[in-house]
This record gives sequence, C-alpha cells and structure tokens, in this order.
Amino acid sequence: MNNLKVLFVLFYLSVAQIGQSQNISQWRGANRDGIYQEKNLLKIWPEAGPKLLWLTEEIGDGYGSPAIAGDKLIINGTIDSISHVFAFDLKGKLLWKSPNGPEFMGKEFSASFPGSRSVPTVYDGLVYACSGMGRIACYETASGKEKWGVEMIGDLNGKINMFGYSESLFVDEKYVYCFPGGAESNIVALDKVSGKVIWTSKAMGDGVSFCSPIVVKCSDRNILVTVSREYLMGLDTRNGELLWSYKEDSVKREGEYCNSPVYADGFIYGLSGVPKGRGAYKIALSPDGKSISEIWQNNKVKNAMGGFVKLDDHFYSTSADHKLKMINAKSGAVVDSLQNLSGSVIYADDHLYCYADNGNVNLIKLSEHKMEVVSKFKIVNGTKEHFAHLVISNGVLYIRHGNALMAYQIK
Repeated sequence: MNNLKVLFVLFYLSVAQIGQSQNISQWRGANRDGIYQEKNLLKIWPEAGPKLLWLTEEIGDGYGSPAIAGDKLIINGTIDSISHVFAFDLKGKLLWKSPNGPEFMGKEFSASFPGSRSVPTVYDGLVYACSGMGRIACYETASGKEKWGVEMIGDLNGKINMFGYSESLFVDEKYVYCFPGGAESNIVALDKVSGKVIWTSKAMGDGVSFCSPIVVKCSDRNILVTVSREYLMGLDTRNGELLWSYKEDSVKREGEYCNSPVYADGFIYGLSGVPKGRGAYKIALSPDGKSISEIWQNNKVKNAMGGFVKLDDHFYSTSADHKLKMINAKSGAVVDSLQNLSGSVIYADDHLYCYADNGNVNLIKLSEHKMEVVSKFKIVNGTKEHFAHLVISNGVLYIRHGNALMAYQIK
C-alpha cells in the first residue's frame, strides 16, 4: 500500500458520524440514519400484519416518534394545547408525564398541523425534549422531574417559523445543540447539565427549517451538520464557527426540510423535497472538515420529510412522484423504483420498512439491484396524517399515528 492510500485509510478511520452508545436513544436510530441493527426479524408478515402487542391513546396529538431507552419508551404529545413528555414501560403502561409549556397550535394554514413535532433524546438517564414552541427541557428519565428549561424564543432570541420548531435535539458528552433561528443567536450550544448557554453562532443568519442535525467527528474537530431554510451548513462544535455552507434551495413556504443529512465514508448525503430544490445530493467532506465539494445531485428525487437510507453502494428514498427509488450512491442514477409508495423509510435486517402516507406499512426485500414489496398492512388506529417515522427496538416495531401509539411484534 503506498503512502497516499495509507493516508486515506487513516482519514476514513478517524472520521465518523457520532452515533450513540447503549446509553443514548434518539431520532432515527443509533446514527440518525434510519438504520436499525436488529437481526432475525420476520421476512414476511401475516396478511393482517404482525401481532399487535399493545396500543395506547394516552399520548395526545402529535407527529413525533418515540425513543426507546432501556426499559422505557419516551415520546412527546399534546394535551389541551400543552406539550407533554410521556414515559411508558415496554408493555404500554404509562409511568409518568411532564408538561413542557404551551404547544404549537398554528395559525391559518399551519393550524391544520397542531401538536408535538420532535423526538426526545435520552442520554445517561436524562431526557432532552423540545416543544413545537421551542421550549427545551431536561427531565430525569426515572421520575419525569424537570431539571431545567430554556425558551428558544424568549431566552435565546429565536425566531419561530410558520410551522413551529421540529428539531430533535442532538446531545453529546457536554452540550445540547439547538437552532433558535435568531439573526445573532442562529444556532446555540447549551450545557447539558445546567442548560446554560455555552456559545451562540450567527451561522448563515438563515431561518429555521425542520431538520434534526447530525455531528461528524473528524481527526481534530467535530462538525455539527444541519440545514436551515436554504443552506446545508457545518459548524465547529467547540465554538460554533461556521466552516462551510451549501445552497440547498429548500424553501417553498417556510423551508420544508425535515430530512437529517447522512454521513458515510467521507461523504455527506442530503435530500430536499420542494420543486426548485436540489433533490438528492452527495458532497465530499475535506479531510480537515473545513470544506466541501459537490459530487452529484439528482433533482428527480424529491422528498420533504420521509428520510432516506444510505446502504453500501445505494441510497433509498421515496419521492414526490410517489415512487420508492433505489439510487446508485456513486453516480446518483436511479437503479430501480417501486410505484405508488410515498412516506418515510427505515432499514433493518436486509429489508426496508416504508410507512406510506396512506397508512400502509410496507416490508420491502432488497437485492443487489432490485426492491420487492413482500408484505404490507394498514394502520387504522389514530388520527390525522401518517407523518411519524417508524422505530424498531428489540424485535418490536413502534408506530405513532396522531394520538395512537402501537407496538407490533416483528421477531
């Protein structure tokens, strides 16, 4: 192996997306990439669907998925216009619920989408939750006792958008990162123990989207990667320094960008959903993490909020044309597609799971160049849109539909 190859190997060994250890539970799995490390799951479901283990309608209105932390399930919900954090045991018994201030109820068009938005993050026995009105609070996982609370609008000079705050907070060993969206306090790091402000960043000075960030670890710095109304951007987590930005063109009404970027093997993948946006794209991150360069973009793949999955040489996403698409991750070309599928996508045990906008949950078998729907069933409980992303933990598939939360045995 020559010296250049050695340098590249060392670089890719030293750069990785910060995931979670066993003591963290959060949005879209261990690395926020929609990949769940479950094995020996059912390869086909009964015609009526997997066995329903339990159902609760105690969670109030909302769109956010649960976080499974040890023997507890934590989820946001809205009761009588007040945001709450709920804790259940894994048999569906309510253990505690704690208020988190007024919830986002909307005005005019946005009033059609009231309720909680984000997924709580659970780290070392503490729950970090954000309401749709931007109140961030830290709770004891065991009891639900609030330890501290911060208002992104009132305390951090934030500016809410038309549809409320939807960010699922990223928490690391020291900080909680949030996106208030103010002109000066655009992105903020809080001390995870006290809630005190550590740094504020002007970043791009751009408005809030609905993106939940990731953190990429380089050899000498960690990079917070998120999307504003119009830009993908990377900030040094030590001080909030803006390292780079990438024009994303995600705005239709208020920056309808809900998809977390995904980092893999030195590249950052992204996906927007509005007509003029870039669609799917791939950018290269420099070895020092201070610059980026575009590799490809495919504006035929548009997805506003369903997430996507990057697996080996392929990239999987539903698209605005109601197709599930398999994309070559090296070239950006569509390899295969399935008709009449839209909604959110996750992965586990050689299969995709697609929770479609019409309420169908689809199990999709993958081969090298093909996808095949092998099973599906319909969610009939719950209210409003089928927006929440699926969660898999210990052989159980968790599905939130408005005021209903369901647990299905898939092992």
